[in-house]
Amino acid sequence: MHETGIVRDMVRRLEAMAAEAGATRISSVEVRLGALSGFSPDHFRVHFDEEVPGTLAEGATLNVRVLEDATDPHAQDVMMESVVFEVPDADGG
Repeated sequence: MHETGIVRDMVRRLEAMAAEAGATRISSVEVRLGALSGFSPDHFRVHFDEEVPGTLAEGATLNVRVLEDATDPHAQDVMMESVVFEVPDADGG
C-alpha cells in the first residue's frame, strides 16, 4: 500500500534524525498533509500508529495540519514540519 510506504519512510527518517541528535525519545511530530496527498488526518494517524511501535516515536504526540489549497506547489506532499526530541543532558540526566 502506497500510504504505508510513505509513513514507514517517515518513521525511518525520524529514527535517523533522533539517532543523529543523540535522542532517547521522540516526544512530538508535526506533519503537514497536502490537499492532494491522499491522506486525511485520521488516515495518516492510523498508519503512523501502526508504524511506530518499538521505535523512538512510540507514544509521540502527532499533530497533523492539512493544506486546503489544491493548487499549492506542495498539494501532493506529506511533510514533517517539526520534531521534538528528548536528549539527555551532558551529565546523563
